[in-house]
Amino acid sequence: MTPDVNTIASILGTVATGGLAAWAARSAKRTKPQERRDDFTTVKVALNERIDDLKEDIVSQQAQITGQQEQITGQGAAISWLVVDRRSLVHTIRTAGLKPPIPRPIPDRARPYLDSIDV
Repeated sequence: MTPDVNTIASILGTVATGGLAAWAARSAKRTKPQERRDDFTTVKVALNERIDDLKEDIVSQQAQITGQQEQITGQGAAISWLVVDRRSLVHTIRTAGLKPPIPRPIPDRARPYLDSIDV
């Protein structure tokens, strides 16, 4: 029994199709460099998101610091005004021939901030 041409062609076609399918599957498989590249891309995207979050945090902290600096400047101006006003009141009392009240002691905690004031 000899195989006819159609049977041989069918077998060869099946083998060729199987071989091509195996080759296509092999080339569709991701290689290690491709995996590493995708891992790098994923990490890079995550890091860029984190960097953006950190930038937003920095901007909000800078706004908060600016507000605190303005508050401290205002408090310093208020303290200076109070010291000048106190001196003015003491001067007015002395000019009127009266004796001003004895000033209360400056707390140790406040003394470093009032170092330019001669009290």
